[in-house]
Amino acid sequence: MGDTMEQGKILRWLKQEGDPVKKGEFVAEVETEKVNIEIEAFTSGVLRKILIQAGKSAPVGASIALVGAADEPLPAGMNGPARGNVTSVPNAGVGIAQTSIAAPNSAASPTSVVNTTTATQQGRIFISPIARRLAQEHNLDYRSIQGTGPNGRIIRMDIEAVLAAQEQPVPVAPAPTYVEPALEPVAAVTASEEVEILLTSMRRAIARRLTQSMQTAPHFYRTSVIDTGKLAVLRQQINEYAAKDPSPVKVSFNDLIVKAVARALLRVPQVNVSFAEDRILQKKQVHIGVAVALEQGLIVPVVRHADQRGILETARETQRLAEAACTGKLRPEELSGGTFTVSNLGMFDVESFTAIINPPESAILAIGTITPTPAVVDGQVVVRDRMKITLSSDHRAIDGAIAARFLQEVKRLLEERLGLLI
Repeated sequence: MGDTMEQGKILRWLKQEGDPVKKGEFVAEVETEKVNIEIEAFTSGVLRKILIQAGKSAPVGASIALVGAADEPLPAGMNGPARGNVTSVPNAGVGIAQTSIAAPNSAASPTSVVNTTTATQQGRIFISPIARRLAQEHNLDYRSIQGTGPNGRIIRMDIEAVLAAQEQPVPVAPAPTYVEPALEPVAAVTASEEVEILLTSMRRAIARRLTQSMQTAPHFYRTSVIDTGKLAVLRQQINEYAAKDPSPVKVSFNDLIVKAVARALLRVPQVNVSFAEDRILQKKQVHIGVAVALEQGLIVPVVRHADQRGILETARETQRLAEAACTGKLRPEELSGGTFTVSNLGMFDVESFTAIINPPESAILAIGTITPTPAVVDGQVVVRDRMKITLSSDHRAIDGAIAARFLQEVKRLLEERLGLLI
């Protein structure tokens, strides 16, 4: 489900209680932070019991259903109705994607679920992936922490509470405060004047990740102005050629920018990196994330091996990913592994903007709209189509000169159109 996910929502059950289930067959659809995915059974048998109803949520590590032989008795305490939003599930601990299943006709109970208490006594510590990563980043020994998650599972809030306690400043006597004179009260906003909108899983993920990025990565910004005259000519020529192709595709300016970024990352590999506390990880592959705005939030599918794709192939892949994002059909692997992100708001007539880095990447390129702009060429004032691009960089991993050199390379590739073809 991803190492930052702590709970999932069951959207619908594809199988009902009593239905036969084959190994590898999809049994339920689950909403993750970014996409909806189908959960498959890891063994064959009969769906004996649904533990989490459709529309309800459960933490990662909770059991959601039991699969076993048709004549096996259900474990004690699991004969009641399916649960709603749960904070504890009996015998939880095998992961929400594993539907707590055992081979039919086995001597074991239908669940084959690890008992958390027993496992802990045997030395296993139950901790969510994001909590473990947070503890490792701060060199925190989590073995002595009392978890507040299901069956004592250590979750992110437990780690954050310990870190906050360690950083608690020594209290000092408060300084005298100045009290403002009483003012006339102003009209308060009543409940009827606002609408409460509950956060979706996607919106919670966006809030958490971007807050983390701004708090931990020291952002700095470099802006460059691109003359897009030759680029527009190249795009027109490519589209005229592509229209005669057996599989026609329309190339956008963003497709050409993705191609230029991929080539620039090969020539300035110091930007294709991640910061990892005591080291910098330089990526061997070039995987470009392309930000796609949906009604429910921002999503970043990844064009893998973008440096190895031609322009037409890049255009087909970006269009496929965008369509899959809009229809909710992206696979989890199509949202992970990016090494650099391109965010384009030019279609909304935004001249320029600064984007927040998408962790664990170290840079993101913000693309503005193409605008007719007065420019001095050969001593004459003429109107040229110009586009502003702004690079946000993590100063822990990338220095200013490196960022400037990368932007210079992108500018050269976009302004000298042959640079994208040879």
